[in-house]
Order: sequence, then structure tokens, then C-alpha cells
Amino acid sequence: MRPNVWTRTLVSVSAVVGLAAGSLATAGTAFAAPDTKPAVSSEVSVLAVNNLGLTVAEAKKVQGWLKQYWGYTGAIDGQLGTNSWKAFQRCLKQYWGYNDAIDGIVGPNTIKALQRLLKAHWGYTGAIDGIAGPGTKAAFKRFANAH
Repeated sequence: MRPNVWTRTLVSVSAVVGLAAGSLATAGTAFAAPDTKPAVSSEVSVLAVNNLGLTVAEAKKVQGWLKQYWGYTGAIDGQLGTNSWKAFQRCLKQYWGYNDAIDGIVGPNTIKALQRLLKAHWGYTGAIDGIAGPGTKAAFKRFANAH
């Protein structure tokens, strides 16, 4: 009878140790891998300031132009923020086919309208695709430096 008691005890202890080890392993992975967001997202994020590659000095020129012609009332600080882009969207809506909300968000529709402006007068030769790539940014610099 004695070996049978030891066998049952050994099996019971092994089961308890196995369950405990499994619980710890699961707890370890739960803490090691928290819920995370993907590194790449298809959503457009809203930036407080989006100079599209302009320097502070170049952005100040754009803000001066926006103040003179498009109702910009903010500071001439070289930071193209929401109010700067709202003023720019008013221009883009009137002349360059922008048909979205005047919200100050530099999304694809804002960029497309800006690209139409830049293509007509500032040497932009790329596609009207809503992506502010190197060609868009270079043409936007030419626009800024002319004002």
C-alpha cells in the first residue's frame, strides 16, 4: 500500500506544480504583451502644427499672406496650426476645389486642393493625390518664399 500512497502524492504534487507553473507562465505573457496599437495605421492623424516642410521663417510668410487675404487672426509665429490651415482652407475652397469642412485639419482633401494651387502657379508637377511628398513640399516652399 505504501508505494500506491507515494505515487498518488507524487502525481498530486506534480499536478499542483504544473498548474502553478502554467498560471505563472500565462500571467507572465499577459504582462509582457499588453494590448498595443499597430505601428502603421491607415488613419490620418491630426497634428497641432503642420508646416509641410517649411521653416519657421517661411511659415511666417505664409501666415502674413493668410492674415492679409484670408482672415487669419492668429500670431505670426511660423507655426502653421489649426487656425492657419482654416484660413488656407478658405482660400482653397474659393479657388482650388476644396470641398471639405473648414476644420484646420491637413488631410488628403486639403493637400489635393493645395496641389492644384501649386500645380497652377508654383511648379508642382506631381499627381493630385493628397500626399504631401517631396514635390508638394518643394512647391510649397516656392509659394512661401514668394510671399
